[in-house]
Amino acid sequence: MSQDRINASGAPKPVGAYPHARQVGNLLFLSGVGPRTAGSDGTDSKVPGLEVNANGHFVNFDFEAQCHSVFQNVRAVLEASGSKWENLVDVTVFLVDMKRDFLTFNKIYAEYFSEVQPCRTTVEINALPTPIAIELKCMATI
Repeated sequence: MSQDRINASGAPKPVGAYPHARQVGNLLFLSGVGPRTAGSDGTDSKVPGLEVNANGHFVNFDFEAQCHSVFQNVRAVLEASGSKWENLVDVTVFLVDMKRDFLTFNKIYAEYFSEVQPCRTTVEINALPTPIAIELKCMATI
């Protein structure tokens, strides 16, 4: 069975040695997708809604902005892979602060998934590899 690696130019570069997605048959498996934006020069320009000072402490934090950005990045990977939003079948959500962010995430998630309703699991984790508050792991059909 063919396994094709996919990298989306409209999504931020992975932070490790892995593709944005892999297609196996008619299934598409997305690597963890965060809210970082893709820079025009191929680098990641920023985390939406996040500003840190010289010591790395948060000056501004907007979780809603990160939610909208992560959904845009998932859409970019899906479309670059020949799939689409409506083909999502499973979403795993990683939050670094469930108490602070779950209600906000649930509200925004409902806006994006009013018609399409993939299976979903939401878990809290200690940290992600970059200063982001959310990451999604998705599966879709093609």
